[in-house]
Amino acid sequence: MTNVEWTSAGRRLRITNYALPPMSDYLFVFEASTLPPGQGRTVHLKGRDLAVFNVDGEFYAIDETCSHKGGPLGVGFCQNGQVSCPLHGWIFDVRSGACITRPDRPVKTYETRVHEGDVQIRVAEEENL
Repeated sequence: MTNVEWTSAGRRLRITNYALPPMSDYLFVFEASTLPPGQGRTVHLKGRDLAVFNVDGEFYAIDETCSHKGGPLGVGFCQNGQVSCPLHGWIFDVRSGACITRPDRPVKTYETRVHEGDVQIRVAEEENL
């Protein structure tokens, strides 16, 4: 509970037990209208490259780097929620990060949202990107 009191003749305001609201874990990456459905894009966020995809108006983010040979997934061909790596064709589900080609080699996913027309990716403070 927040306590507010005036001290010494009303010259100072003392507020105790006040906690600032947590900063949003979501970070702006681009305006949603700039990435058409069926397309992907690479973004650099907090020291890491991520691949962001628009799947029928829903946005998904995964690690940019293919778990096979490090190919750039953000420029891969995306269809029906799956992206194929441009180097060797490994296929990933952009919603879950699952690797269709090799189920034991998924990529990391990142929570995304559209807020007031902006695509944002959730980056938790404790998460080591």
